[in-house]
This record gives sequence, C-alpha cells and structure tokens, in this order.
Amino acid sequence: MEPSTRTTDVLAQIKAPLRWTLAGLWVQALLQALWPLNTVVLAGYAALAFGLPSLLPLDYAWFALLAFIAAIVAALWYAARRFARPTAADALARLDAGLSGQPLAALRDDQAIGADDPASVAVWQAHLARMARKLAGLRAARPDLRLSRADPFALRYGALLLAVLAALFGPPMQMASLGTLGTSAAPAGPMWEAWATPPAYTGQPALYLADQKKDELTLPISTRIDLRLYGAAGEVILDETISARTDATALAQPSQSFELAQSGALNFRGTGGRDFAITAQPDAPPSIAATGPIARQGDARFTLPFEARDDYGIAKGRAEIALDLSKVARTYGLAAQPDAPPSAVVDLPLPRRGGRSEVAGELVDDLSKDLLSNLPVTITLQAEDGAGQTAAADTVAAILPGKRFFDPLAAAIIEMRRDILWARSNAPRAAQILKAVTNAPEGFIVNNRAYLRLRAVITALDSEAGALTDDLRTTLTEEMWQIAVLIEEGDLTSARERLTRAQDRLDEAIRKGASPEEIDALMQELQDALRNYTRQLAQEQRERGEDMSQNQDGPSMNSDQLQQMLDKLKELMEQGKTAEAAELMQRLREFMDNMRVAEGEGQGEGQGQGQGQGQGGPSGQAMRELGQTLRGQQGLSDDAFRDMQNGGDGNSQSDQGEGTLAERQQALRDRLDELQRQGNLPGEGSAQGEAGRQALDDAARAMEDAEQALRDGDLPGALDGQAQALEALREGMQQLGEALAQEQGEGQQGEQFGAATGEDDPRGRDPLGREAGNALRNGSDENLLQGGDVYRRAEELLEEIRRRSGEGARPEDERNYLKRLLDLF
Repeated sequence: MEPSTRTTDVLAQIKAPLRWTLAGLWVQALLQALWPLNTVVLAGYAALAFGLPSLLPLDYAWFALLAFIAAIVAALWYAARRFARPTAADALARLDAGLSGQPLAALRDDQAIGADDPASVAVWQAHLARMARKLAGLRAARPDLRLSRADPFALRYGALLLAVLAALFGPPMQMASLGTLGTSAAPAGPMWEAWATPPAYTGQPALYLADQKKDELTLPISTRIDLRLYGAAGEVILDETISARTDATALAQPSQSFELAQSGALNFRGTGGRDFAITAQPDAPPSIAATGPIARQGDARFTLPFEARDDYGIAKGRAEIALDLSKVARTYGLAAQPDAPPSAVVDLPLPRRGGRSEVAGELVDDLSKDLLSNLPVTITLQAEDGAGQTAAADTVAAILPGKRFFDPLAAAIIEMRRDILWARSNAPRAAQILKAVTNAPEGFIVNNRAYLRLRAVITALDSEAGALTDDLRTTLTEEMWQIAVLIEEGDLTSARERLTRAQDRLDEAIRKGASPEEIDALMQELQDALRNYTRQLAQEQRERGEDMSQNQDGPSMNSDQLQQMLDKLKELMEQGKTAEAAELMQRLREFMDNMRVAEGEGQGEGQGQGQGQGQGGPSGQAMRELGQTLRGQQGLSDDAFRDMQNGGDGNSQSDQGEGTLAERQQALRDRLDELQRQGNLPGEGSAQGEAGRQALDDAARAMEDAEQALRDGDLPGALDGQAQALEALREGMQQLGEALAQEQGEGQQGEQFGAATGEDDPRGRDPLGREAGNALRNGSDENLLQGGDVYRRAEELLEEIRRRSGEGARPEDERNYLKRLLDLF
C-alpha cells in the first residue's frame, strides 16, 4: 500500500479522537494565554457588583479604573505572546505520544531498505499490522490544563470566588457604571437599606427593615441601627427621632450607624420611601433575693438558696460577705482592732445551659479557712444583667458556718489562728497560750508529728512576733490549720483508735450542740469505724481459731441492736433532747468498750510474735539493730527539738561530741541502709515483709529530707521529717515482726528471747512484771492487765509512763528507759 493511501486510511480511522484532541489543545492554549485576562475581568466584575466604586472617593475611584485598564492591557499583551494556534499535526503528535511505540508515526513511515526482498517486505508488513492494531479503541488525549506554574498564588481562584459571591450577593442593580464613579449607585428598588441588630445578650435576631411587613416595630433599647442611602444627595432623606441625635450633618450621611435610645419615628423620604414607628422596649433591671436561711452542711460547707430574675437573663451574680463588727463579741483575741475589715466575694452558681431569665439556685461554698468563718457576717446577694444593670438583695445577717473542731487542742489552735488573722498584735499572746497548751503534752498531745510541728510554729511566732509580715502570717496560719486538722481527724491506722476517735468526736459534738448535719456526718463516721473494728477483730479471732460466741462474760449486742441504738440517738438529737442523747451515748460507749472480742490477746500475740522473735538468728539480730536505729532516731529528734528551743540552727556540735545533728542523721540513715543491704530482715517475699521494707524505704527518704533540712538550718522542717521517719520505722518494725511471727513458732520465739534477756531478772521477769520470754510484747501469757476494762487500764498505764518520762527531776536512766517503753508501745 502506498504511504499516502496508508496515511489517509489511518486519519480516517482516528478521525474522531483526532478532532477531540485538537479541541482540547485549543482549550489548553486559550486557557494558558488568557488566564490573566480572565482573572482581571472576574475581579473587576466582583468590584462593580459589590458597588466598590461608589464606596471610594472620586480620586481613588478613578485611580482604581486606571489600574483596571492597565491590568487589561497587560493581560492582552501576555495572551498575544503566549498563544500558539494548534494544528492537526499537533493533535496527531499528542495522540501518538500517548501510545506505546508511536504507531501513528510508524504507519506513516516508508520502508527504507529491502523493498525488493520478499522476506524483508513481509516483516515490514507484519510491523505495520501490529502498529495498526494498537489504534483500535483509540481515545482522545487529555489537554494539560494545569496553571500552577504560571499562577503559583492561585489568583485565578480568588477572582473566581469573588465573582461567584458577587453573582449571589451583589445583584446587577448595585453595579456602578463608569459614569458614576465616586457616587452612590441607584438601585432599581428602594433607594435605602436598613438593619436593626438587638444587643447580643437579648438573644434576638437582626432585622432587615425593607423586608418587614409591618411598619410598627418593637425593638430592645440600645438596638444598633445600620442604614445606607442611595442616589444623588437629597434624593432620599432620613427623618428619625429614635437616636436623640441633633447633628444635621450626621443625618445626611449616606452611611449611618446609631443606637436606639428612645421610641419615635424612622422615616425614609423619597423614591421607595417608608415610615416606621419604633417602640423602644426598656431593659428592666434584674432582681435577686435569698429564699431561705443560711445552713451548715456536715462537711463544713454552707448553703444559701436564692432566686434571681431578669427579662433577658442573668449575666452573673455574686455574694458579698462582710464582717458584722457590731455583733462580734470583742473579747480575748477579738478585743484588738482588726488589721483590716475582713470580707469575701463568692460567685453565684448559674446554669450553663438553658435560659437564665429565672434562676433558682443554691450557693454552696466552704470558707472554713477564712477569718469570717463562725463569726457574725452580713451577706449581700447581687445580680447583673447583660446591660450592666445590677440589683442587690436584702442583707442576710448570720453566723457564717465553717468547719468546727471538737478536739480541745485543735479548737485552741484554730482560735489562736483566728486571733493572728484578726490582728498581728495578737501574735505574742497566741504564742504564750500555745506554749501553755504544749507545756505538759503527756497524755494530752498523742500525735508526735502534730506536737513537733506546733512547737515549730510557736518558735516562729516568738522570733517574728514583732515583725509579722503578710507572707509569714499566711504561712503560719496555714500550718496551724493543717496541724489542727491533723489533730482533729487524726493520723490513725488502728481500727481501735479510729473507733475511739469517732466516739470522742460524736460525744463532743453532742455536748456542744452541733447541727443535725454535723451529727449525721459524725454518726456515719462512727458506724464506719465500728464496722471496720469488728470486722478486723473477728478476722483475727478466726485466724487464731477462736469461737466468737465463747467467753462472753460481759455485755454484748448484735448489729441490729447497735443500729437501733444509733437510730434512737439520732432521733433524740433531732428532738433537741441533748441530755438524753448524751446519756445514750455513754451507754453506747460502755457497750462498745465491753465488746467481748479478744482484742487484747489477739493484738498482744501478734505484736509479741512480731518483736519477740527478733531475738534469735540473723533476723533477730537485724530486728535488734533496727530497734536501736529507732531509739537513735528518737534521741536525735529530742536533741533537735532542744536545739530549736535554745535558738540553735542544727549545725552546732552536740555536748557529747558526737558531731553535728546533720552528721548524726546521716549516720542513722547509713545504718538503716546497711541493714537493708544485708538482707537479714525477715519476711522476704511475704505481704508483711514487703510492707515492712516499703515502710523502711519511706523512713530512709524522710531521714534524708531531715538531714538536708538540718544542713540548711531548717529545724522545723527537720523535725517534721524526723517525725515521719519515726512513724515509718515503727510501721516497718511492726510489719516485719508480723512476718517473723509467721516464719517461727511462738514457743521457739519465747525460748530464744528468754535466753537472751532472762539475766536481767533472776525470776525471769522484767520491771513491769512480765515474763522475760515475752518482753517487747504488749501482752503475755500471764497478762499484766486483767479485768473487764482492759483497754482503759492500758491507756492509763501508757499515760502514766508518758507523764513520768516527761518529769525532768527523775534520773536520766529512768527517763531513757521509760522512753524506750513508749517506743515499744
């Protein structure tokens, strides 16, 4: 086949794809050449549609027109340079480039050599046939419409977006003609536009006045009116009496904005004019009132119910609490003139969702730490609406409820704290009273940590009483609060101690006439403590294989009887029969003191096993050394306390030449670390053993903190750390002792310890009459404390030991021995 004929056949076969490809090349060429012109035209249309020329001053409008014409010329010049007319050959080449092997070019080629060789001709024909088959199903090539390289900032899309917005929101009636540059474009409809936007706090929507069907409108006061006047000057005249404006020049402006100040008329005179009668709806002030008395909750918070109303909603509210000085009993620490009248401001709770036109809420807060707590105050509730209008309720006079302390020592500390907050001049008096309170702490202050912290406060008050700064007063009063809470609520781990604490607190609350809420909270505390106590003792009896139903030689009660007694107690308190309630409380205490659950024997055995068994073998030696570490820590704490009383800083050398307090503290910590590294402590892998080791780790950290505080001259901080170390050491010894008791038998333990200590007394008894084999135990096989009231007698004995250990006239050896006894108990 001749090449010309073959080319004609090929073109006929791909006629349609070739035509579409050529059309695509035309689109590609035009788009690449004319995109700047399209961008300029679309941007100009958007500007005209939005009425930009009419908004600009005349000089700026002409400048914008010249810039637009220059942009058009530049775009046309760019198009002329970039446009290249596509041809059929370009379309054919684009098609061929998208095919494998370029079959279109192959079909138009001629055989260069071997035309006379039949074999060569056959191969050539086979090649053409294969290229022809590739044209089957040929589709048009897609044009390249990407302009990102030519327009990296996408200006074309910005112009297109503006044009679309102009088409939607800028009707042709607003387009300015070139002949009216710098003047308002006259719309085909009304010659004015106006919007009324109420204040946001009203929650009402904005209104487009031209769309309103009624001419009488009621709008909230301070509604913003925005309006525009079109046409030539004087073609539309505004006449209004709702803004209280008197400036005629402002009324003639084509674009105006003002607030609705009063009822009146809003008239547009001229073509398409309209008259509106506007009624300004005033914003009524809010109102607020307390709907009940102030009340105390059991957790020391106070409550005050209230109601507030506003036509558009309450924006915020608050309660201003001020001291009612005229009703304060000006005695003791309150006799001085207060440094500043105390007051507090508390925000009222408002709903976050829904309307606030009518709010019924309850103020709940806890100002126990504030000076106002438990003093006469006046409470003024205030409400504010969105417009800034305020209203105040009638003043409520009351005693501001706060946390009440029933422990006498805690109550005394809180009273001194209040006096210091009242006036700095009360600091010396408070220090003297606290000194008197802590002068004989034996049997009165049972919490060693609270005692040490309180003494540190007293020292600070003595040294800084004459120059008590605000920061120091804040620090000391916060510390006094923490100490009082520690004494009141206790740092108790024993179920028996928690039960006794709950009984004492409830008894004291009954005597002092506490509120029903406080009584409920304390009764719940008593019930929880009692359940925990009975559950723990019953578990101990089961572990010892004892029958709880046997040996009940005293009064007892079941849980139902106990609950009935508690219910009766609550009923008496609600009826105001405090005397009967106190009598029933005493009966309840007697019943619980005589519950026949063998706590004394159970705990004595457990502790005896825990400590007595430390007398034999490596574990016994480790326990003895741990006891020595405990006594050394106690002695160091005593020396640090005396150093603080003498005005020392903890860095002076002791009288015995043992080095500074910090060095002694480091030595004790090193000894404890060595005991732990030796691996001879009992109970490895057991729950008690791990708990004991964790307590020793806590003790080591507390010792390290105390050591650093001693090096820094911070004796109060050192005493705090030493108190924590002592508590952790005691806890660790108790846990390790229980672990040791599980590893060895009671008989073996008694023999080992008896062999080690029997030589102190030929009769095999210690100074308290206990058998030598049972030393270091709270009880023995022949119990020192016998009789119905075991617990009370034990407490009396401990109090006597504390009293004697604190008497300076006694020999030092005796006092040291008594202190060691206290360490054991």
